Amino acid sequence: MSVKKAASPKKKTTKKSQSAVTSTKSKKLKDRLKTRIRDFLARRPHRSFRMTRRRDYIRSLKLPGYFSFTFEVMRLLWKWKKIFIGVVIIYALLSLLFVGLSSQDTYSQLSGTLNETSGSSGLDEIAKAGILLAASVGSGFNAGSNLEAQQIVITVLILLITWLCTVWLLRVILAGQRPKLRDGLYNSGAPIIPTVMVSIVITLQLLPVSIAAVVMSVASASGLLDAGVVSMIFWMFVILLGVLSLYWMTSTILALIIVTLPGMYPMNALRTASDLVIGRRIRILLRILWVLIVTAVVWVVIMIPFIIFDAWVKKVLPAIADWPIVPIALLVMGSLTIVWLASYMYVLYRKVVDDDAAPA
Repeated sequence: MSVKKAASPKKKTTKKSQSAVTSTKSKKLKDRLKTRIRDFLARRPHRSFRMTRRRDYIRSLKLPGYFSFTFEVMRLLWKWKKIFIGVVIIYALLSLLFVGLSSQDTYSQLSGTLNETSGSSGLDEIAKAGILLAASVGSGFNAGSNLEAQQIVITVLILLITWLCTVWLLRVILAGQRPKLRDGLYNSGAPIIPTVMVSIVITLQLLPVSIAAVVMSVASASGLLDAGVVSMIFWMFVILLGVLSLYWMTSTILALIIVTLPGMYPMNALRTASDLVIGRRIRILLRILWVLIVTAVVWVVIMIPFIIFDAWVKKVLPAIADWPIVPIALLVMGSLTIVWLASYMYVLYRKVVDDDAAPA
């Protein structure tokens, strides 16, 4: 009996020590949460449902004009054209080996159908070329492929590798060094997993646009868009969802650059990018929209005449009718586009970082 009485105080002491440890851990967790909230509010001077004075949200961001900045990026790429042409060639070869070209048979069938249903005037030829270009960019003429899901995964991986290689090369170039393409290929792939994580966040931020597309298809099939008031309300809803996705993605696109820094984690990259765009979001968003518009215009200006020329040449020389000339041109243009967008976004990121104004 005496042994049992002597053992009971030890058990009580153990329980008290465990509860003390638990309370200490919970207190530390609360302190960490309070510290994070306090730091977050310090970085976010604006408050919901409270008017912020103009003097409190102005934040400097000195950028060249739209055309000047675009030409600055083009001059940088042209100065180091040997390296970046190598990146384009490697991207095209990887895509050709692991994904393949667009189906020439599908392209020829669609082109023949359009020739039968359209006229022979110049405007009809331009419209037909525009439809072919839209179809090629939208589907790649690979519908019905059994490896479609695998091709999408491989395409995304090749795209990310090209993005990382381009960003790594530009970082070294702007640091005043002379990199080699080999070094870019070998050393740029380290942050591939953090980059994939940030890309997943971008995919989630595109959910409002996906919801808008689904609602649009349902409304169009049911005839709701025929009514004037309902159609106006619907388009306002679609526009708001699109604005929401753009608002979220403005900082996340910069996070794709920040996450390539050595030792950077995805959440830290997202947090840093969000801090960078405070008070500058609209100006950065306009730059992103600008480069997308410029890229789309270049595609139209180059590819539509090329498609028209391809159709004319194959009429004159029927022996080359099965040659995949347009799919090869699409592959080259896609490779150039990836390098161009990565370069533009990296130089934009450097401009934003150089102007290290406090959050506003």
